[in-house]
Amino acid sequence: MSRTLDLPLPSPDEAAHSARLSALLREEISRVGALDFARYMERVLYAPGLGYYSAGRTKFGAAGDFVTAPELGAVFARCVARALAPALGAGRCFLEIGAGSGAFAAAALAEWARLDTLPDEYLVLETSADLRQRQATTLAARAPALAARVRWLDAPPAAPWRGALFANEVVDALPVRMFCWRGAQGLFARAVDAAPDGGLRFVERAADPGLWAAFGRAIEDPDALPVPYVSEVLPRLPEWFAAVAGALAEGVALFIDYGYPRREYYLPQRAMGTLVCHYRHRAHADPLWMPGLCDLTAFVDFTALAEAGYAAGFVPACYASQARFLLAAGLAEIADTGAVAGAVARLSLAQEIRTLALPGEMGERFKALAFLRGFDAARLPWLAIDEGFRL
Repeated sequence: MSRTLDLPLPSPDEAAHSARLSALLREEISRVGALDFARYMERVLYAPGLGYYSAGRTKFGAAGDFVTAPELGAVFARCVARALAPALGAGRCFLEIGAGSGAFAAAALAEWARLDTLPDEYLVLETSADLRQRQATTLAARAPALAARVRWLDAPPAAPWRGALFANEVVDALPVRMFCWRGAQGLFARAVDAAPDGGLRFVERAADPGLWAAFGRAIEDPDALPVPYVSEVLPRLPEWFAAVAGALAEGVALFIDYGYPRREYYLPQRAMGTLVCHYRHRAHADPLWMPGLCDLTAFVDFTALAEAGYAAGFVPACYASQARFLLAAGLAEIADTGAVAGAVARLSLAQEIRTLALPGEMGERFKALAFLRGFDAARLPWLAIDEGFRL
């Protein structure tokens, strides 16, 4: 990994923050040895008070490091709200996993109020105290009459519930294991160790049985891969899915993220994997640079996600590009309603829709994967857009 990255220089406060997290990582390494990359990724993203999502820096929007669909405007949230409305209403709940800035929640609640399908509660599973506060502030400003319906959770619901679950750009931030396939030499796990210069460095160690098993599920023909071949797996995805969605007794679970089905994920030409880091709207490939200041993500293996849902008792019901999903969920109608607005508003709406739906933007790179449990598929006509995704 290159350390001469063409990135903006962190401020002194940012550099000091990263140094504190680096010291914490080196202290853990001194106690337990090199950290498997999944452990490293977990700490740099979620360590209390120091991890990327746990500290107070702005993450989303123009002032942050990246832009998610809900930050572009209300169109994305309105489409998702319309798609999931048949699963909501009185006696139902909505659970959002990781609510970002709260922009999605504010727009979705307003849309359900217009459709008269408001859920009894809007639940938010959010571990970051800083983000909870930002979400509450956004809701108070944009949907004050509906903010009382929102309740934050420290853990997924334990009691059975009915309604809909939604996760946008969540699975890509789950800590992955990195592997390196070296052909005749075998399979190795990527880990992070302390470097002699006081920094951090990658090391490799022989793969454990768990990594071998995950590699075997992901890679159909290792001999077809170039050597070395570096990529990622997410062995704990079934456990995570069961934890966050297991209590949903009747309803819909919808995941939107960037990624590929497995047959496209582990291609020979993708020999350095899919892991990407984001800092001030620039992407780079060095996850060891300035820990705590960068978002670390890996593209989603949607086959693995479908398998995890199936194992948890859900039926994978629809896999489609974000563009096709949004169109089926009312994007054209929402665009038509914006035609009466002023010129500036129309231009902003057009740009928002282009970013969400065009192939060169989010439209094809992002995918929607929906699951059902105990819910009549006929109530969700948009499921007909399924692109033939099969386990």
